[in-house]
Amino acid sequence: MKLDKIAFVAAAAALALAGCWEKSPLAPKKKGPSYRLAPISQMDIVRTVDATGTVTPRNSPNGIPVGAQVNGRLIKLFVDYNSVVTNGQVVALIDPLVYEANHKSAVARLHVNKANVEVSEAAVRSRTAELELAEKTYARKEQLASKNLAPIADLDSAKEALDKAKAALDSAQASLKSAKASVEQSEADVSQAAANLEYCTIVSPVDGVVLDRKVEEGETVVSSMNAVPVLTIAEDLKTVWVEATVPEADVGGIKVGQKVMFTADAYRRKFMGRVIQIRRAATTTNNVVTFPVIIEAENPDEMLFPGMTATLSIETARAESVPAVAAAAFRFRPHDDELEKLGEVPRGRKIWILNEDGTISPVLVSEGVSDDSFTQIVADGAESLVGKNAIVGYELAQEGAQTGSDKTNPFTPKFPSRNKNKGTAPEPKEKK
Repeated sequence: MKLDKIAFVAAAAALALAGCWEKSPLAPKKKGPSYRLAPISQMDIVRTVDATGTVTPRNSPNGIPVGAQVNGRLIKLFVDYNSVVTNGQVVALIDPLVYEANHKSAVARLHVNKANVEVSEAAVRSRTAELELAEKTYARKEQLASKNLAPIADLDSAKEALDKAKAALDSAQASLKSAKASVEQSEADVSQAAANLEYCTIVSPVDGVVLDRKVEEGETVVSSMNAVPVLTIAEDLKTVWVEATVPEADVGGIKVGQKVMFTADAYRRKFMGRVIQIRRAATTTNNVVTFPVIIEAENPDEMLFPGMTATLSIETARAESVPAVAAAAFRFRPHDDELEKLGEVPRGRKIWILNEDGTISPVLVSEGVSDDSFTQIVADGAESLVGKNAIVGYELAQEGAQTGSDKTNPFTPKFPSRNKNKGTAPEPKEKK
């Protein structure tokens, strides 16, 4: 009887131990797929395009060159580097003595030619009077000759005098036209001389800041076919442009008016701007095609200088407070044996949800805005998925260390081993 009781107690103890062992973390777990999960959450997603660019003045990447259109010695320079100038302000002066003399000479020639016009007009009036007298004389001679009261020779003389008067009048009128043309030429010479004299005074074409100075006072500038640069002026640095270089793979998502956030290496702050132009002038460097994108940014404190390098983040899409999951969830596909157990699976874009009972089920969805890390879930009733876990992949099987086995995880960092070559260092001596 005692043996039966002892056997019963032993059996009960064995069953109890077996139950505890099954619940113990040391007990071997049942084989089955283990998944890597990502929670579906409500979040804001912003898709951006990263690029680099250069800060430039508005309307001109290198500033507006202000040059000299005439030759001469620069006798006065009124501005220097970083000087603030306004439209029409005098910035430099070239010696005007030669051009003043040329202007006076042109004015004098104009007066002479105008006087010649008056002389020619008087000659025309005189020749006109002579012609009228010759016409009357010829008419009288013609009447007398018709009545045989005057010889035919007198009529011929009157006809010759009439023809000469007409020719003299034509010559006088031609001289008058020539004199008037000389006046027009002289007026053009005066205008040119006045322009050259005005060019001696160099003025700023815009409101802005002087970026560069090319000459010094006392230096002689020689202008040939092109204007010699004297200064470079940036137009109003309170608003600047950033010329970004965007690869062709990303330029399709950029639109005029999109927000841009950028930083400059000189400051620990962020600046805001907007896209105002997408230029079609492509540039190919090392088989990479890029397009210039122009961003306009306010610079009221003028912290941004032309030439600074900017690192930009162009916002191309935004979705606020939407269901989203890790982008890897859209790329997960169960193994074929799991798909066979599930039976018929609907076709189309889907994510896989891990249910509470350990089973998995597909949900047909579409991809919305993505920032490459998280993707918006677009589907009917997508909000009901918030809080569930989507499958992004399988857990990798980790092989534990086994006695007598050389199998190790190649990604596990190895500690430095001791030097096993006993010939390189003496062994420690034992203390007696």
